[in-house]
Amino acid sequence: MKKVLKGIPSFNALGLKKQLLALAICVSVGAGMVSVAEAAPARNVNPPALKAGAPQVYVVKKGDTLWDISKRFLKNPVRWPEIWASNKHVKNPHWIFPGDRLLMCTYNGKPIIGKDEGDGCEGIIRRYTGGTKLQPQVRVESLNNAIPVIPLEYIKQWLERSTIIPQSAIEGTPYILGTSDQRVMAAKGQTVYARGNGLVAGQRYSVYREGEPYMFTDAKGKKYNAGLELTQVASGIAIRGENDITTLELTNTYNGEVRRGDRVLPEYDPMLPTLFYPTHAEDITAGGQIVRVMGSIGTAAKNSVVTIDRGTLQGIQVGHVLAVSQKGETVTDPKTHERVQLPGQRIGNIMVFKAFDNLSYAYVLDSELPIKVGAGIQPPLMDE
Repeated sequence: MKKVLKGIPSFNALGLKKQLLALAICVSVGAGMVSVAEAAPARNVNPPALKAGAPQVYVVKKGDTLWDISKRFLKNPVRWPEIWASNKHVKNPHWIFPGDRLLMCTYNGKPIIGKDEGDGCEGIIRRYTGGTKLQPQVRVESLNNAIPVIPLEYIKQWLERSTIIPQSAIEGTPYILGTSDQRVMAAKGQTVYARGNGLVAGQRYSVYREGEPYMFTDAKGKKYNAGLELTQVASGIAIRGENDITTLELTNTYNGEVRRGDRVLPEYDPMLPTLFYPTHAEDITAGGQIVRVMGSIGTAAKNSVVTIDRGTLQGIQVGHVLAVSQKGETVTDPKTHERVQLPGQRIGNIMVFKAFDNLSYAYVLDSELPIKVGAGIQPPLMDE
């Protein structure tokens, strides 16, 4: 998917430009409108197990998500592509809309689920196996009505306005020095002054606030910075420049007002996806965990957004579903008085929707218990 960078200035932070471009590209990998019917089944595992009481017929409702529908039928919802009987004659067979009637049928002794086109399981199987085409029919649907895997409103802020880059990429970039009316903060319609070389009059820029860096400790006990979180608070246009001071007019504000010290970076159009599909995560570096609950200092639950310490360099891709496990409690043995750690417990699932080099944002699909920072992540078992 092509990304467009608008108005890249000529300041010395060439590394930052490359980071922004790389970010725009990597976010789109695996995140396009991929047909779930084309997903390959997991290797060397049993066929997906149906959930007890799975319905024979289900009519899709507004507000449904693909994940929730999958949970109605399967013990392991990530295996939905293995039983979805797509219509090979439809351009986008994976799209499901409110009002669609889903039937659970049997083909070669295995369950398949497909959309009823008025001819029941017989027609679903015929189209699934490449049989007779349907007669052309007119169906007008807005893409916005398609049933998503996850509700986009819960991830919109982090999908569109947040990013993680190396700390070194931000060094030397222009920053907000002050406002025209001497206020501490500024908003849409106001004028601010940025200090730093390379800003070009007439070009558009984004204003970002620096968050807390992601600090980790390596195997030798040495702390290191794995990335800096930036949140876009505004966008604007450069009006004029004098020496290293550039006047900016703020055209939009998003997650707060502009403050002194906020960074001014090139505006780019990330062309982010609006449809995601869950995929089984394989070949991921083991030992990952949740390192931050976004928008909260507490715990995460269904619909929350979290950051995990695994990214593209560790094998993560957009759409990967990961199981979340809570570390077992450490107790004192009443007989030996030893401190013993109890086994961990699987408490939920998350799906990656934005991946960076060493970190990723993920959406909590479901959770049985509150998810805390430090909870472990791993690919879900595929034996169901």
